[in-house]
Parts: sequence; structure tokens; C-alpha cells
Amino acid sequence: MLSPYRVLDLTTERGLLCGQILGDLGADVIKIEPPGGSSARRLPPFYQDTPDPNGSLYWWAYNRNKRGITLDVTKSEGKALLQRLVAKTDFFIESDNPGAMAKLGLSYQNLAAINPGLIYVSISAFGQDGPKASYEDSDLVILAAGGPLILTGDDDRPPVRISVPQAYLHACVEGVIGALLANHERQRSGHGQYIDVSAQQAVAQATQAMILAAPLGEAEIQRMGGGVKIGPMKIRLVWPAIDGHVAITFLFGTAFAHFTKRLMDWIYEEGLCDEATRNTDWVGFGGVLFSGRGFEEYERLKLIVESFTKTKTKAELLQGALDRGLVMAPITRIDEVADSPQLAARRYWQELHHPELGKSFRYPGPFVKFSETPITYRRRPPLIGEHNREVYVDELGASEKELMELQGKGVI
Repeated sequence: MLSPYRVLDLTTERGLLCGQILGDLGADVIKIEPPGGSSARRLPPFYQDTPDPNGSLYWWAYNRNKRGITLDVTKSEGKALLQRLVAKTDFFIESDNPGAMAKLGLSYQNLAAINPGLIYVSISAFGQDGPKASYEDSDLVILAAGGPLILTGDDDRPPVRISVPQAYLHACVEGVIGALLANHERQRSGHGQYIDVSAQQAVAQATQAMILAAPLGEAEIQRMGGGVKIGPMKIRLVWPAIDGHVAITFLFGTAFAHFTKRLMDWIYEEGLCDEATRNTDWVGFGGVLFSGRGFEEYERLKLIVESFTKTKTKAELLQGALDRGLVMAPITRIDEVADSPQLAARRYWQELHHPELGKSFRYPGPFVKFSETPITYRRRPPLIGEHNREVYVDELGASEKELMELQGKGVI
């Protein structure tokens, strides 16, 4: 799909996913690392628990479908090589601190002077300007600044971040969208443009409608373990099973009453609620709750549902949901996702061969399925400097002697 295009990926661990998505879509992505390798290669876990810059599973996760070269862009000779690459490049991605590339003479203005059609994507914590542009950041800091953090955790203690870093993944996807939109415009005008991606702005969308609640004076959702709070009402969404947990939408009103009725019918059949409870007006009960009445009864009902789910396995609850038409789903562990029959049926997992290890590994599959131009995994993540000769000698025309000299000077 993007096979005619070339991408130079100068990102740190902040922006690796952006280049990988463009590579998955067919672009020729050249991952440029400093001599010795990217800092992302030092992030655990490692294959067979052996620290190795070529064996970081974090590196593997975000660098398939890329070629890899090393280059010190802080040296004059390195900068000159980069500029030669830029002349034949369509997309340029970086994730350094705001102003860092400009200090090196590698800003959008500098590179657009070489290639006016260049689309230049900068991914940073807070964007390139504003009072926070130069602030230090982390996943925790960005989620706190963007809003999602206040919604995660238990209501009786401080909020907690999601265990796996999320903020820059949101920003990377926004970077891809911006780059593709700019490419669409470039096909009309012939000109590139600068894409400024703020991770704070990207994760703000993850608060969904809640980002509108405060300015509109509406009740704001507050965090609650296994659910959310709206004012004094605690909406529970997660329930215990014998072997884990399930998610159940146990709500009321016209949108949810028929699901709740079928659930309560099942609970009644199991002898865990009386006939009067089963026959509650589930449409009207929603209005009772939102009027500020009925909270005590709602708490009683939640205990009844919990006493029921505790008697079933996740598989039993799922089968009952399918048979009875309930809004209920098991909460799967990571190993259950890996063994998912649904993902297997869709041929989600893809094998990538690592010739240096003499074996293949199962990778998460494409993020979307295209009927005419399917995503293929052409390359496993590159080793440090794996494609130096291919790029510098075969494509830029450097001699073997020049390549050795560049290596000796620490330029590549």
C-alpha cells in the first residue's frame, strides 16, 4: 500500500510504533540508531532472560518491517549522510525533546530546504510549544496531564497508571494518521508539511466523553475499582467468577432493561433472588436511580449478582450469556489471549523467522485486515547496523573503504 514511500525513523522508544505501522503498510522504513544501538534495545524483558541489545522483546515488539542502520547525527559527517538520505525520503519521524533537532540543524525547515516534499513528524510529550514543552516526562506524567489517570484505580486511594505504558502508543498512532493525511494533501500540492504530535493531547481523547463533562457542568465520572462513579452512584462493571472475573453491564432504563431482566431471570432460576426482585421494573429503576433514590436497593442488587457470579466459571458465564443474550464477557488473562480460538480462526498470529537465532517466533498480527492489499510481515526487527552496507554502499554509493573509515570514526 505504501511501497513507493521511504521513511526515516529516528525515534527513541517514544515513537517506534509510528514507524512500524508505516512499515506494516508497506513503506520502506529505515530505522536510524546511534552507533551501539537505540536505548530501546536495553529495555527488558529479553529473550531467554539474557540481556542482549538484539534480544529485547520490547525492541522486537515495535520494529518489525524496518531496515536498520547506525548513524551519529551529532557529527558533521553523520549529518551530511542523513541529509543525503533525506533527499530521497518521503517521511521523517523523530521523538526527541522539543528543540533538540533544531540545535543539530535538522529541523523541519532545515530538511524541507533539501526536500520540499518531506513530511516531518515530531512526537513529544506536550508538543513543540507551550509552557510545558520542555518538561520532563514519563508515561505516568503524560497520563496524569492528559486526564486518563484520574479515572483509573480504586476510589479510596490515589489513582494508578495502567501497568503497560500507553501514552506514547496513542501519540504514535496519531502521528501515523497525521502523516497519511499530509501525504494525501501532498499528492495535490506537491508540498510536505510538519506534523506536531502531543502525547498529552492524544491521551486526552482516551477520557471519552468525560473530557466534555467539566466544561459543560455535567456530572464527572470518578474512578472506582471494577467500575465508575457518577456522583453518589457506584456503577459496578467487574464481577468475580470461580476462576477469575467477568465484565457485566448491569444497568437499567430502556437501553439495558431487557438484558438485566434476562440476567435476573437466570439468577432467580438458581435460587439466589426472590420473585419480587426478579420482577422489578428494570426500565423504571434507571429513573429512580438518577433521581437520587434507590441507592440502597442498587447496592443490594449488586450483592445478589456477585453471589451468583461467584458460583460459576468464566466459561459457564460466557455460555449462559450466549444462550440468554446477556451483556457479559470473561476478562481474559494474557495467556488466554495468546490461546484465543477467535484470534486463531482469524489467523491473527504471524510467524517471523530470526535467522540469527535459527528459529521463528509468533508475533501479534496486523492491526487491520485489507482485502486487496493485506499487511505482510516482510522483516523481523533489525540487528544493530544490519543494513549499513546495503544503505550506505549499495544505495548511497559509498565505497567499502569509506564505510570502514566511517566505522572507525564512530560515525556509523
